[in-house]
Amino acid sequence: MRNEGRSSRHIKVAAILGPTAVGKSRIAVEVARNLEAEIISVDSMQVYRGMDIGTAKPGHELREAIPHHMIDVVNPDEEYSVARFQLEARRAVEEVASRGKVPLLVGGTGLYFEAVVYDLRFPPGGEENGLREELEEWARRDLEGLRARLREVDPEFASRSDFSNPRRVIRAMEVYMRTGVPISRLQSRRGEQPLVYPYVGVVLDAPRQALYRAIDRRVEEMFSAGLVEEVRSLAERGLSRTARQALGYKEVLSYLDSRKTLGETISEIKRRSRRYAKRQLTWFRRLPGLRWLRLEESELLRSSPESWKRVFECLREGLDGGD
Repeated sequence: MRNEGRSSRHIKVAAILGPTAVGKSRIAVEVARNLEAEIISVDSMQVYRGMDIGTAKPGHELREAIPHHMIDVVNPDEEYSVARFQLEARRAVEEVASRGKVPLLVGGTGLYFEAVVYDLRFPPGGEENGLREELEEWARRDLEGLRARLREVDPEFASRSDFSNPRRVIRAMEVYMRTGVPISRLQSRRGEQPLVYPYVGVVLDAPRQALYRAIDRRVEEMFSAGLVEEVRSLAERGLSRTARQALGYKEVLSYLDSRKTLGETISEIKRRSRRYAKRQLTWFRRLPGLRWLRLEESELLRSSPESWKRVFECLREGLDGGD
């Protein structure tokens, strides 16, 4: 199981992936304890300090039980890219392996997982030389004109639901202008690139309605735990464009601007969380070599030794199965 004595090109990682509210964090701690592993988060929003309740960040007791990496790495007023995550998360993988521990990637952001284990190449970041600002101004001035131009250079992207999202339209045009390659072509290659780190991974799933009930419970618990107060405090200190788009935070910010009632806000977050869970599962189905484990509703409600033991045995078998 250990990576002791191996070069960086021969590190094998483990992964526990799955949709929101399926219970990845608590299962991962038990698995890590028995697998002699350290956890590396692959969650795009848990990188932000202070964004705790809305991201369902592992509590201090879990993080004290097992070392966690790639959590609380930047302030919420900073922009943070997947390219930067790739660099820093791979550094964490190498450091964990150098200690003879198993790097255990845990989270629900499929792109962030792929960015670590596959040889994904990202276009240059969006802040230098003013291109992002120029495109944002174009979108403010003439969003339909920007969409028309993007439709010409990337008709496949224009056929997707993302085409309705101005932020993603801006990013797609930025990628094309920086690289000369449509973003849809870059995305279609995912899962086909060479591996940087061979992996053995588990995707946790559950009956759909049981998962949706778990999502609804989590959203209600977040509001009971003080999500509105957390978002208000963060907004006063400043939130980056990326952080402001986080699921739950965007809706609460709208509520604080008196655009919606609290009840409407809670219902909207539940709906968006269910849709997000579906997209997460769709993403993981595209990736080869992942084993799917189904949790029953009782396992979503409370911690069960049977749950983590099944995950542990699956990962141990894969890690011990050779290179």
